[in-house]
Amino acid sequence: MFRFLNNYIRYWALAISVVLAVFLFLAYWYLGWSLAGFIVFGLLASMGLRDVSQTHHAILRNYPVIGHLRFFLEFIRPEMRQYFLESDTEATPFSRSHRSLVYQRAKQEIDKRPFGTLLDPYAPGYSWINHSVVPQKPTGHDFRIEVGGADCEQPYSHSLLNISAMSFGALSANAILALNQGAKKGGFAHDTGEGSISVHHRQHGGDLVWEIGTGYFGCRDAHGRFDPQKFEEHAREPQVKMIEIKLSQGAKPGHGGVLPGAKVSKEIAEARGVPQGQDCLSPGSHSAFSTPIELLEFVQQLRTLSGGKPTGFKLAIGHPWEWFAIVKAMQKTGITPDFIVVDGKEGGTGAAPQEYLDRVGVPMREGLLLVHNALVGVGLRDRIRIGAAGKITSAFDMVRVFALGADFCNAARGFMFALGCIQAQACHTDKCPTGVTTQDPVRQRALVVPDKAERVYHFHQNTLSALAELIASAGLNHPGELKPEHIMVRISAFEAKPLSDMYQFLEHEELLKSPDRIIAFRHFWTRASAHQFDLA
Repeated sequence: MFRFLNNYIRYWALAISVVLAVFLFLAYWYLGWSLAGFIVFGLLASMGLRDVSQTHHAILRNYPVIGHLRFFLEFIRPEMRQYFLESDTEATPFSRSHRSLVYQRAKQEIDKRPFGTLLDPYAPGYSWINHSVVPQKPTGHDFRIEVGGADCEQPYSHSLLNISAMSFGALSANAILALNQGAKKGGFAHDTGEGSISVHHRQHGGDLVWEIGTGYFGCRDAHGRFDPQKFEEHAREPQVKMIEIKLSQGAKPGHGGVLPGAKVSKEIAEARGVPQGQDCLSPGSHSAFSTPIELLEFVQQLRTLSGGKPTGFKLAIGHPWEWFAIVKAMQKTGITPDFIVVDGKEGGTGAAPQEYLDRVGVPMREGLLLVHNALVGVGLRDRIRIGAAGKITSAFDMVRVFALGADFCNAARGFMFALGCIQAQACHTDKCPTGVTTQDPVRQRALVVPDKAERVYHFHQNTLSALAELIASAGLNHPGELKPEHIMVRISAFEAKPLSDMYQFLEHEELLKSPDRIIAFRHFWTRASAHQFDLA
């Protein structure tokens, strides 16, 4: 009874409107009451019935009648900005107006605005890309790179913008279906997240990056250990294009997690290879390896078992000496991953402890620069592609990380916005109002797959089109030409510097010739060992 009320109480406005409309009509017919009341509530009832049957607005499908209040507030927002819109600065880049940019691109609406920027260009932290007096003409926006080194037999043509790791279980079935259908149409990659490959990932056939986390979901034995045979069976599916080992994620690195048994449905259990109805544990660390060399041997093993598909890992930088130890293991073994995805503490998650969100982990741009510099410094950068993930929703977000050394970007939040996410911050309650992060079949029906798949596709296309325009304005032809000197950052109201002056950038093999060049971390580099993650 409680679950029934919890699911359907949000239809109270529609129910009251229908009941009152019927009552007032009967009162008019038999008692001679005024017809005005019936007209008002009849219109509300008609509006509510239309809300639950339309396919474009998830909020209205889940909250008929009362959901219109939200759209009314959005409509009057320009005139009431001081009441309904928080400050939009570099310190709060994901305010409502920033989210609106994603909505506009996903819905194919005009993303132009009069009267200039809302940002303060003299505020410390404000950044921009310099333009050229000889801009280029954009010739296309389907920018791609090839991922796959010398040991890779099936390289992958990778879009510069892709769907970041979000598991089935964290997202609803309809959300997974819409993301993958959009990825299929746009020709970009969809990361499965550590929840493995579900039937919903397979239905539309979009390209998949299979993420292998600490729970080895989809490739585990009865004791939760890695099972090579099960891995090979799924990794060789044509839809799986790349393999990604998850070492850590930005929002809660080193924490692990538990999916409560009540949420482990039959579909989730089948995808993850765990018992239905029992708690599903994701440990804080891997059991398949315990040293940097063993990590790279695991990379090689997965690459071989997958039939030579691009294999790499994702990590949020923590102790710098652990990353240096991995680099030294690459030097010692000659084994390199085909790609590395750098996540940052600003990355999102459905639920994480507040202390982790606020105080654990390195921000993405600092981590990206450390990874890029170390690989350049030892002469391995040209063998490894670097991806960046963590609050990337706009073309400028992409430009900034490309200038710091990234080759491609993964986005989760932006694609969630494209699905209709309004950041209600109810992801962990199973009461998502838009059907994006719930396993409740009644709530997730609000997310209509064909409609939201089109929005996912359009967000991807329009963001890359904006990227093409930005780099053309800077006088460049491809995002790969971006350099640190193209991006400016304001230090104070009276000073701004290019990224090239703010950060240290190493030259090819410079670290081998002069280890002291990693000024901030030279002590850690010297003591890092390929044989252990701890300091030697």
